[in-house]
Amino acid sequence: MPRPRTFDEDRAVDAAMRTFWANGYEATTTEDLCAATGLGRSSIYNAFTSKHELFRRALVRYLEMMTANQQGILEDESRSPVERLRALFTTVIDGEMATRRDGRSIGCLSVNATVELAGRDPEAAEALERDGARRAAAIRVVVEAGQRAGEITSRRAPDALAGYLNAVIAGMRVAGQSGADRAVLQSIADTALDALTG
Repeated sequence: MPRPRTFDEDRAVDAAMRTFWANGYEATTTEDLCAATGLGRSSIYNAFTSKHELFRRALVRYLEMMTANQQGILEDESRSPVERLRALFTTVIDGEMATRRDGRSIGCLSVNATVELAGRDPEAAEALERDGARRAAAIRVVVEAGQRAGEITSRRAPDALAGYLNAVIAGMRVAGQSGADRAVLQSIADTALDALTG
């Protein structure tokens, strides 16, 4: 008869998520995961079957958490469309500043995973693509509202502008990892908004 689990799987996934986020998939060892979760190697493999499965669950958790936060900002109709986009950029910048160590941020797990794994891990690629489409759709809705209200004056299609803003955000994440400070990231955000409204 199997022994009952004596740990909280959700907490273990959260701890693993933070470890993969900081170190990347390949650089995260089983020992790192044991230290982060407080679990032994056998407990990790009994619960999650493999490092890859634990990573998959950690990535899904991260994507759900980040996308829900961003959608909350973008769906806040008490703000104008441009204010919502500005708030989204502020959240990104705050996140980069909150995860800095040794002058660099740890970036974004989804961007990091895209660079590291999307070309060779179909499961990760599918999750990342689905999440990117959700985020782009939420941005597109705000862009459309901004164009209708006359706040966003760019004549580019809303889909194109949403893709552009998604790319700017990913670039800001990479810049944060490279050591860009708040002023540099704010300048990138301001320039992106100017391209929409100028």
